[in-house]
Order: sequence, then C-alpha cells, then structure tokens
Amino acid sequence: MRTVIITGAGQGLGRAHALAFAATGHHVVLNDLSSDALEAVAGECAAAGGGVTAVPGDIADWSFASALIEKATQTTGRLDALVNNAGLARDRMTTNVTEDEWDAVVRVNLKGHFAPLRHASAYWKSLAKAGTPVAARIVNTTSGAGLMGSVGQVSYSAAKAAVAAMTQVAAAELARYGITVNAIAPSARTPMTEDVFADAMRAPADGFDAMAPENVSPLVVWLASAEAGFVTGRVFEVSGGSVGVADGWQHGPATDAGRRWDPAELGPVVRELLSRAPAPAAVYGA
Repeated sequence: MRTVIITGAGQGLGRAHALAFAATGHHVVLNDLSSDALEAVAGECAAAGGGVTAVPGDIADWSFASALIEKATQTTGRLDALVNNAGLARDRMTTNVTEDEWDAVVRVNLKGHFAPLRHASAYWKSLAKAGTPVAARIVNTTSGAGLMGSVGQVSYSAAKAAVAAMTQVAAAELARYGITVNAIAPSARTPMTEDVFADAMRAPADGFDAMAPENVSPLVVWLASAEAGFVTGRVFEVSGGSVGVADGWQHGPATDAGRRWDPAELGPVVRELLSRAPAPAAVYGA
C-alpha cells in the first residue's frame, strides 16, 4: 500500500484528493489546521477503503513539517508521495495589501510548500544514499494566478509563481535520488474561489460539473503514481475535463551589440525585440 501525505486536506481540493487516493487503496496521511475538518475527511477516507492517519497542525511550521514526515514514515514504514495543497488567499490590490496579509499568504502558500518538501526530500535522499531504490513523487499546487498573474491577487500570484519556480529547481536537484517534482495549476470550486468567482464556479443544475474539485484529483493521483516517473519539472493546468501542459518562461529574441549599450540607443532596440517576441498571456482580470 502506497503512502501519500496531503496537506490542506480538510476541505476543497485537499479533501477531493484525499478521497481519490483512498479509493485507489492508498494510505493517506492527512494534514490541515482544523482538527474537526480533518476528522470528518478521515472518516470519509476510511469508508472509501484507504488507510488513514490524521495529523492536524501548521504545515508552514518548520518543526511540524519535519514531524509530519516522521509520523508518516513511522506509521506505515514508508512514504511514496507528498501532495502540497494547503493554500491561503487575501485578495487585495497592490496599493491596498497590508504587510500582515502579504506575510500570511507567502507563509502558507510558499513556506507551507517548501517545509514539507524539504523534509520529505531529505528522507528520500537518505534512503537513496543508503542504496534503497527510491521512486518518490512530489505534487505541488501553483495557480493560473501564479502563471499569468491575477488582478487583485498580488500576494497570492507572487507566492504561487514562486511555487512554480521552486518546482523546477527541486525537480532538477532531486532527480538523481529518484524523486520527481511536478505542479498543477487547478481551476475548481473551493472555499477560496466559490465566493470571489461565484458565477464561474457555480454548479450547473444538471450535466457535467466542470468546476467540481474532484475533476482535478485524477491527475494528482497519477502524478503521484509509480508510473509517472518519466515526468518531472512540469506544470499542468487542469480544469473540468481538460488537462494541459503550461509553457513557462523561454529565452526570447535578443540583440547583442558586442559592447556596453548607451541608454539613448535602447528605445529602438527594445521596440524591435518586442516586434519579434510573442505577446505575453493576459493577466487575469486585466
């Protein structure tokens, strides 16, 4: 039985992921700040047939993140995957965001991803160094806001963009130890989206519910599987029945003078470069 840690598992996407993993026979180690929410989801996962361990706590706390990895490995004797899902949004325009709001969003979305990633990858590295074959999987959660930007979500966009960059770096560093690191950018109805984007997220009266969070989970389960070992360092956009690969920053057109530029020369140069470069994707809400 494969063991997977899911953070932010008390509601929304985290709950959907937990149930999907449980239904496919995984032992799910569930984390959330809310003990009550976690207890409810743990009961659902047990009913779905999976083994369950609930570990409430603050995933952005360095020591707790270490303890969570240790709890998972001690409980089942193994850890196969980490799904970083916990998130927080504080929607504000750039001129209105407060320091506390900025710090809270960056702490939960970025540090709350890195802390468990760091401790889980160190555990797997130690196994690989000792000669134990490792086929570990990390699935991070970025956002369209992190990939394209989103008006009114400057702190959230910044944190989620950092998650995408962290995914690429970790994938490059950890591949030698048998660890893959990928990310999803989901679009689904969750407590963070159902009020802000009420019209877009509303469930239809009948037919396919494209914004149901359960639509995202099959990709997460697959990326966490042994089969997915050939994929790393990639970001997937997933919404409803659509799965796509996001294409990030690439080196674009360049002009080299072979010497230092004079600022007065650069206006025409930049105009020419932009004429050869593809237009950037529009910022959401712009």
